Amino acid sequence: MTGEPGQTGKSPRRGGPGAPRGAGSAERASGSQASLVPVEAQTAAPTENVVGDRVLIAVQAVNISRLSTHPVPTVPGTLIVVAGAGPKDSNGAGKSSFIAMITALLGDEQWRFASGAKSVSELLFNAELAAGGGSRSWASADHGYIVGVFAGADSMDDAVTVWLRVNQEAPHLEIRWVPGVRVAAAPSEAERVARADEVWATLPRSAGRRDVVARDLTRFLYGDRVRCVSFLSTSVRSKVATNLLSQPLNEISPERVFEAIAALTGLDAELDQEREARRDEHVKRVRAARAMELLKEFEDESQTLLSAFDRRDRARVRLADALRCWRGRLARRLADAARRDEALAAEAERLRAAGERASEAIDVVRAETATLKDDTLERALAEARKELTTLQSRAAKLDADRAVAENSVDELRGRIPGLEERRRLADGRDVKTADAELSQARLRLNEALKALGVADREVEGARAALDDAEGGPAAAQLNALADAGVGATGLLDALDVAEHARDDDAASGRAGQATTVLGARGWPREHAVIVDAADLPAAARALGALPGSVLVSAAGVTVVGSFEAVATGREARIKAAEQRLHRARDVQETAAGAVRAAEDGVAEAGRRLDGARAAVQLEDIERRTAERRSVLAGLVEALAEIGPKVGEAERRTGTLDFRTRTRNMEVERLEGRRARHEADRDQARDQAAKVAADRDALGLDALAGEWGGTVEGAREWLETLSEQERPLTAEEWWRAAERRLDEALRDTFPGEDEEMPEELRFLVRERAEPGAGRTAREQATFPGVCAALSSYLRGQEEYERHQRRQIEAQIVTRQRDLNAAAKGAEEAAQSTTVHRAALTAAIKARLARVAEEFEKLDTSYGGYGATLEFPVPPAPADPEQRWAWRVTPKWRRGEGQGFVPYNRRANTALMDEKAVKLVCAAAIASSGGGHLCLVLDELGRNLGKEHRREAVALFRRIGETYGITVIGALQDDMEPYAVDACGQYIKLRRSSDAMPYNEPPVIIGHDRHSERVRALASVVSR
Repeated sequence: MTGEPGQTGKSPRRGGPGAPRGAGSAERASGSQASLVPVEAQTAAPTENVVGDRVLIAVQAVNISRLSTHPVPTVPGTLIVVAGAGPKDSNGAGKSSFIAMITALLGDEQWRFASGAKSVSELLFNAELAAGGGSRSWASADHGYIVGVFAGADSMDDAVTVWLRVNQEAPHLEIRWVPGVRVAAAPSEAERVARADEVWATLPRSAGRRDVVARDLTRFLYGDRVRCVSFLSTSVRSKVATNLLSQPLNEISPERVFEAIAALTGLDAELDQEREARRDEHVKRVRAARAMELLKEFEDESQTLLSAFDRRDRARVRLADALRCWRGRLARRLADAARRDEALAAEAERLRAAGERASEAIDVVRAETATLKDDTLERALAEARKELTTLQSRAAKLDADRAVAENSVDELRGRIPGLEERRRLADGRDVKTADAELSQARLRLNEALKALGVADREVEGARAALDDAEGGPAAAQLNALADAGVGATGLLDALDVAEHARDDDAASGRAGQATTVLGARGWPREHAVIVDAADLPAAARALGALPGSVLVSAAGVTVVGSFEAVATGREARIKAAEQRLHRARDVQETAAGAVRAAEDGVAEAGRRLDGARAAVQLEDIERRTAERRSVLAGLVEALAEIGPKVGEAERRTGTLDFRTRTRNMEVERLEGRRARHEADRDQARDQAAKVAADRDALGLDALAGEWGGTVEGAREWLETLSEQERPLTAEEWWRAAERRLDEALRDTFPGEDEEMPEELRFLVRERAEPGAGRTAREQATFPGVCAALSSYLRGQEEYERHQRRQIEAQIVTRQRDLNAAAKGAEEAAQSTTVHRAALTAAIKARLARVAEEFEKLDTSYGGYGATLEFPVPPAPADPEQRWAWRVTPKWRRGEGQGFVPYNRRANTALMDEKAVKLVCAAAIASSGGGHLCLVLDELGRNLGKEHRREAVALFRRIGETYGITVIGALQDDMEPYAVDACGQYIKLRRSSDAMPYNEPPVIIGHDRHSERVRALASVVSR
């Protein structure tokens, strides 16, 4: 369909100074639309998912950027391209605003509807931008409308029209809807603007007594289903997502690929929620840390005061303990003195009885000692010891001889296994036979060594002959003449005679003549060369550096004429020398093998001789072993006979010795007993006198007076003590009391405290003076110091109790605040963890869905398969940092090949094709099975010229196959390629900078539902 509806006149609009009064009034009265047309309030609950399965078939913009107010029909399920014609080029025609308006109408979450969609208000007409920074002839719009008509796929019967009112002030977005087709239709732009306000006033409120606002747009219109995903580059967006089609795909990082897919699939909003959760957790953690700091500061400030209070409390406890210990000292002294007196009385009686018993025992011991002194036992003991010594000497000698015999037998038996092993090597030969075989083997070895020496000398001679033949006579002279370009040959090489004849002075022919002239072999004959007579001067110059060289030519000595060819005697000698060397080496190897065989025979004969000798030694050792065993048996028998005799002598000697020692010990014991009885008698007399003096020194009456009671009372007080305190002595009670008092004083007055009362200060100074009798002074002043200190502490107790209650109340309050903050931080951390886990699962599921669709699209449209790789990254520690995922697209470049990452080198067409498929896969994965609109700004800007038409056609085929409406804004250079491939063409026009708004758009499209097109045209015409 083609259309330019409406009139393109330049009638003022947008509520500017030149606009009709009615239009401006309508805009200014937007806050009280009910005054124009009464609106019947809805009392029923609003319906969710109003649009349902309907698709967008028309859109109208009122006061939105520079866009014309003409309704623009759209063909769903195909590629819609939006081109522009501004004053100079396509820029300034409002393409970005047009597609941005569509994304806002379809609930694209990148507008942040949950936050009020404030950025949508920036789409409103702005007079300053329209005038290009010059004089302002128009007024900026404070509100505008985005109208969308939705209908079913087959008919217009269930059409619904959605109106979005965009406000400069909050609420920035209000939504109403009405069944059927209801757009602002009027002959001119200004009338359509005024008509839009009138229609809005007649529309029923969508939420009962109020309108649905931005945060509820997707839920009420689309039931929270994703209806639109987009790549927008317009500056009105709060966040511009990465456009996968704006640059080569392999130049986009994996992080930005994920951002693009997140924008297309709606994951960026969930990532923002996760970041908000981390921010909330961070704030609560900071709050908890601050509460901890405040509590710590207060505790530090009050710690000094509480420490002083605690010290005084401890001082009161320790003062009471000191008084109790003092009381324990007095009770213990009295009880100990009474017990001591009773013990001394009993001791005196015991000492008297002991003295009497000692005198009687002394008489009895003297009588017993006289009867025990006799010498019969000593004589019998001496005779028994003499006999025992004789028998022990004989037994010791026999045992030593037995040990020597046993060691000798063991030594001989130890040598037998080794000799038996060596005897096996003889192979049954005796020593004489083995020795004869060894001599024969050595003779054979000597003969083989001689043959090897002869062969070695032959090899050395052959090698020397070969070296001589290869070097040849006069080799240095021949090389020098060859370098000078002079033809020559060696004298000896020129003579083809036998080798032995060269050394024979009687050789005939030419050799005999040369030998006669030059002498025997050696210098100068071996250094002589034959040259042509004409080359003799040149040869002499060439051999100037080799003194001793001999030249033979026709001009001298025995050779006449020149040689036409080189003689071959030298090559024959070399060949003969090589054959001789090979024969000599073969003989040498045979001789070496014979030597090794002879050496092995000598070694084997030696081992057999050693085995024969071992057999002789073994016979000797076996004979000697039998003799030693016979001797050992005799010694063992003798030891068995003498053993019982030695035992009987030892028993008799031991018995007599025991009886003698027992008698002597008894005599010594009796003498000692007598001495002890005498000492006990004397000691009992001395101790009885001392006990009487000690009883007088106890002073029981004075101690009872200090205690203030009787001995029974002191004992009862001590019985009430614990098991740990009951055994304490009077001195220990005093040390404990003194220690407790010193601790109480230090706790009460930790330093040079000026608060110490004067009386207490005097007593403390007096008891601390050094010198003799300090302990007595301390004990004398102890009751007074305790009384003064107790009086001071009682005066401070009430004040300290009041202060402590106030501090404890403050700490409880601050602790409660800290617990609440810590609990909030913990709950926030748990919530963040749970949210992150759920978000991770959602992202992985969404990306897996995109990868699945990417695979399907690639294999369906000429590829070999594609996928996405998306490892789960760790959450960032910074609460302001976005959770960065990485998505790596991969695809196969051939059938059966592995996946290759997208950032590998590839041709431009392949990159463009994969980028288009990836964008469409993300869009399909976001649709959830329903109709979806994919909006792209600057479509194909990065595509190569040779691939643009194919890429755009791919967008159309994918859109028509999967029911996706692809809307893309074009630059000028992309328009020729997109026109042929798109399903609908929309061109926005603005011919001059003096026009703040657009002319009617040019729309060319194809819709297979012709009835729907006619119905829409009819409604718009009305």
